[in-house]
Amino acid sequence: MTPLSRVHPRVPLTGARAARPRRFVLAAALCAALTCGAATDAGGTGPGVAPSRAGAPVPVPAAAAVPAAAPGEESRPARGPGLNVLLMGIDRRRGLSPDTKDALHVNGKECDCTDVMMLMHISEDRRHVRVVSIPRDSYVGFARHDDTALLAGAAGAYGGEKARETDGRPADTRHPGKINSAFAHGGPRLAARTVERATGVRVDHWALTDFAGFVEAVDDLGGAGVCADKPMRDKNAGLELAAGAHWLDGRQALRYVRARHVSPPGDLGRVRRQQHLLGRMLTALTRATADDPAALARTALALRRSVRADEGLTAAKLMSLGRQLRGLTARRTEFATVPMAEFDHRVPVWGSTLLWDGPRARALFADLRADRPLTGNPQTSPKDGVRPIAVEPGKVRVEGDGDAAARVARGLRDNGFRVLDGQSGQEGQGEGSGTRGPTRIVHEPHRERDAQALAAALPGAVLQAERGHAPEPTVRVGTEGTEVAPVVFDRSSVEGAPVTGDRLGCGGAQEDTGKDTGRG
Repeated sequence: MTPLSRVHPRVPLTGARAARPRRFVLAAALCAALTCGAATDAGGTGPGVAPSRAGAPVPVPAAAAVPAAAPGEESRPARGPGLNVLLMGIDRRRGLSPDTKDALHVNGKECDCTDVMMLMHISEDRRHVRVVSIPRDSYVGFARHDDTALLAGAAGAYGGEKARETDGRPADTRHPGKINSAFAHGGPRLAARTVERATGVRVDHWALTDFAGFVEAVDDLGGAGVCADKPMRDKNAGLELAAGAHWLDGRQALRYVRARHVSPPGDLGRVRRQQHLLGRMLTALTRATADDPAALARTALALRRSVRADEGLTAAKLMSLGRQLRGLTARRTEFATVPMAEFDHRVPVWGSTLLWDGPRARALFADLRADRPLTGNPQTSPKDGVRPIAVEPGKVRVEGDGDAAARVARGLRDNGFRVLDGQSGQEGQGEGSGTRGPTRIVHEPHRERDAQALAAALPGAVLQAERGHAPEPTVRVGTEGTEVAPVVFDRSSVEGAPVTGDRLGCGGAQEDTGKDTGRG
């Protein structure tokens, strides 16, 4: 496998044995539990901008400058209560044999970029861990950096401006782009500074891993537990899981966190599964080492030997933090994904990108900076009484007669659904002779997301998959479940809203004995 010191040549592996990447996953996936120490200078940046719904820059609230930035770098956000760690999973495949690539289902072309980015916050009182995932295609402004070698003097192609060279020193560049490419432009230091610039949150530490390191680490830890609401099958990722609880080895865990073609699909669904795996491993690890100082010491020493991270992480600091986090429960962990305004924001050179919802993103990161809970903030949630749906309202047929069917058709139109001409009844004809029992939403099995959007608008209806059904779902109005609720297209709230760890996986059926997280 690729030695750790070659993950990126610009930053040497400190205090590590490059050929032995043991328990590396704890750096990139479990850093909240054991890989964060006292704050150090992990790379300088300052408050930046997050694109708004309309595409114009929305300033991130300014933070007091800290005079620790390197010469030529921007000032950084102020330190706040708690600790913040940037966790990165790198898409790098060089050094892997063809057989290993086949076994891991990573035969595609590497991007040398961050496939996973999580901003982990450990509360000042060490009783809570909060994680905000940053989707890899987020379109943000990069921190100031030197693009001379990478772009060969063509910074303008990336929509930025290149400073003039002075006194023979390399020119520096400022430009926007997909946040996952910051690593390719300047390694983990630039990735951390770019996250700071986009979020206004001080990054105290960073840690990263690659595919092979993730697999080996999960195996070293004895596996990872997950729970699936329904069967999961993704041929591209090599994933095949039945519904229910599972204990995964390293290869299976990699397939689970990389799957994109299972429900919910795409990057947001994949991020949610990564959060689920992280939450389960966090609580399991803290329980396993809570009353065993020797086990904690072995884990910390192994981490410090193998983790690629900033210089501030020492084995002593890892052990200290591990002791402080004893008794961490799922209900005292929180997970969220940066809310989005646009999921297909087209930009020259970069292609399809994700545009943050400026107001909600700022509120989310303000909570992180202030050491507040992520859940329970109305600024990051849909309006009261409105149900979020993950797809835009589409075409639907309504079958039935009388007032009930007419009310359903009208309510769906008011919610933005396009009700096709058909037997939807007319008002003033009485309740009609609808099918006795619940209203049913009949859909083709592969159009489940469309049907789920309808089910949000008709909370009393039941879903019924039917092979060979028309592309658009059909609402068969019954004598029950005819009340229509207001909905709004808000994929971020469906697939990435702030939740406590016990709400992830199998409908929130995760064992836990901790108390719920409250705001205030």
